[in-house]
Amino acid sequence: MEPLRVLELYSGVGGMHHALRESCIPAQVVAAIDVNTVANEVYKYNFPHTQLLAKTIEVLMQFPKIESVHPQKDTMDVENKIQEKNIEPNISFDSSTQCSGKDAILFKLETAEEIHRKNQQDSDLSVKMLKDFLEDDTDMNQYLLPPKSLLRYALLLDIVQPTCRRSVCFTKGYGSYIEGTGSVLQTAEDVQIENIYKSLTKLSQEEQITKLLMLKLRYFTPKEIANLLGFPPEFGMWDTCRIQLSCIKTLKNL
Repeated sequence: MEPLRVLELYSGVGGMHHALRESCIPAQVVAAIDVNTVANEVYKYNFPHTQLLAKTIEVLMQFPKIESVHPQKDTMDVENKIQEKNIEPNISFDSSTQCSGKDAILFKLETAEEIHRKNQQDSDLSVKMLKDFLEDDTDMNQYLLPPKSLLRYALLLDIVQPTCRRSVCFTKGYGSYIEGTGSVLQTAEDVQIENIYKSLTKLSQEEQITKLLMLKLRYFTPKEIANLLGFPPEFGMWDTCRIQLSCIKTLKNL
């Protein structure tokens, strides 16, 4: 059987290319396509001999261009959606918003049902603990969440510990945005997170920050995320550490 000729669309950092290589299926990636410049740099670092095109697939396929009847209205709709997406949450530690029954909020913005689901995931012994994917030789202080982010997004963070066996999905916004982009790691394992959050309602903002800092929350490093996503140890991260740190430093200045 002749080797497959593969066109890798939305190639990202090369996840499908790595999976194809490890599958032992006779195949050759003849070209990869993505518009993300950071992802393309990582891809080129790991697959220097693969043709990489920084184009959209619409351009490559010459799809017919359909002009809108109301282009100005469409532009306004897109802008409004972007603005709505970037609205910062108005978070307060008001315990009066808690509800009752199985949906009762115990701490943070998590219900008893959600916490039960996470506990079940952490009890699955067939899954490795997060500590098996962590780096040991990196200065982690640079990945700590800044106080302003802790105070603003404290109730929205998905917090995991090294002994957990789960995390939420990591997205390309990780390090630039907080909500829904990936979990953060609690490195102070001797601190009970429930005690930290339950006491916040009676404290001033300065005292809240002091309490939250006790958790020593940090972002996962690019290499750790690559480990979690199944990339092999030899996978090169190019200079993405520098890029992510730049995003984190930007957050600190907000």
